Amino acid sequence: MSRFENFKVPHTLVLLMAMMAIALVATWVAPQGSFDMVTDEETGGEVVVAGSYQVHDERVWLSPAELLMVVPRALADAQGIIFFVFLIGGALAIIRRTGAIDAMLGRILETLGQRGHWLIIGAMFVFAAASGTFGMAEEYIPFIAILVTLCAAMRMDAVTAVGIMVCGYGIGYGVAVMNPFTVLVAQEVSGLDPASGWGFRLAIFLPFLAIGVHHVWSYSRKVQANPETSLVYDIPNPHIKDDHEYPEMTWAHRLILIAMLGAVVLLIVGVTRWGWYLTELSALFFGLGILAAIIGRVGVNDSAKVFCEGAALMTTTALLIGFARGIAMLMEDGQILHTVVHVLSIPLSAVGAELSAVGMLFIQTILNLFIPSGSGQAYATMPIMAPIGDLVGVSRQVAVLAFQFGDGFANMFVPTNAILMGILGIAGIPYDRWLRFIFPLIIKLMMAGSITLAIAVMIGYQ
Repeated sequence: MSRFENFKVPHTLVLLMAMMAIALVATWVAPQGSFDMVTDEETGGEVVVAGSYQVHDERVWLSPAELLMVVPRALADAQGIIFFVFLIGGALAIIRRTGAIDAMLGRILETLGQRGHWLIIGAMFVFAAASGTFGMAEEYIPFIAILVTLCAAMRMDAVTAVGIMVCGYGIGYGVAVMNPFTVLVAQEVSGLDPASGWGFRLAIFLPFLAIGVHHVWSYSRKVQANPETSLVYDIPNPHIKDDHEYPEMTWAHRLILIAMLGAVVLLIVGVTRWGWYLTELSALFFGLGILAAIIGRVGVNDSAKVFCEGAALMTTTALLIGFARGIAMLMEDGQILHTVVHVLSIPLSAVGAELSAVGMLFIQTILNLFIPSGSGQAYATMPIMAPIGDLVGVSRQVAVLAFQFGDGFANMFVPTNAILMGILGIAGIPYDRWLRFIFPLIIKLMMAGSITLAIAVMIGYQ
């Protein structure tokens, strides 16, 4: 039995509450101070002025009651993103109800199922693209049994099957063009336009995906050549099945998928040319859900019920966003947020902007162990990382990219990621065996991410 099987950590909400308590105590003991702020001419947002930090003469004291009062205040302050998340969750639930997503994934897996290398390339591309645009992840879980079956038929093991899915969605999150649960949230917190800088992220999508494809493909080739090299050779897999449980592709499904693609295009055009922000983006996804219900012939009452169920599934995410915002609000109220920024910026300033960006990547990767929610991590870390970037010469866009890399890549190995652990459980893969497979890829991706961040700094990525 793996020693990690009984690994337990507190719920993310508990961890965030503990971090809020630490932040409150820190306001009592840490120096209180602030930087001067100026308006950035390019983004229109406020940035800190390097070298302007000063300690305040008079101290602000926060009572313990603030730990409770800050929660509703933080939820209200983050309402724009929270309602955005609710609307997306409802819209995606309707789309999922039509069967379009399941039909697409099933059809792709069926088409590629007899060609091992194309199965790896094609399926990973689809998983990464869907994660990078619509933030999909848990939607893939029902297909892991099918992937295991297809891989077994081609003399590839369960680790290959899970690698196709997890590496695809992890890289998709890491280099996401417009993931609404990570990129758009982090950009909103950082004062950037939603989906801005998408061209650079689109350019690095295929190179990073190629790294993942090569890793999975190389492993699968070894297993095909010698099954005894499989990391799970000694573990019988009871999850292989012959029946493929997914709906047939219909014209309605095709139209819904075309509508989803059109929504992505309209989002990019709206943001870059028409100045769309959260209100317009929320309306876009809400409209997409209504259109999918009409095309998919989901009844009015059923659509309303499914929409509410999908929005309800986002409740945990919404609460995590609010609690994470509470951490920054306590530090702002206690006037220590800039103190934290000042202290962290000192060592990063000493190594130059390029290495500072790399340092941000490693910090975000470590924090993902404690805050596996991408949205929650964005709200907890970007209020600190964005102004640090101002001080050390790292643009806020690069700081968001470092967050993306840290969040997305870490999702593939941290045991606090419920989706990862669920997939491993279904596939019958012990966590320690998975680590042996995934850790070399994480090293490759972290190296590639570090180089990419350095390049982004050098070209002035905004």
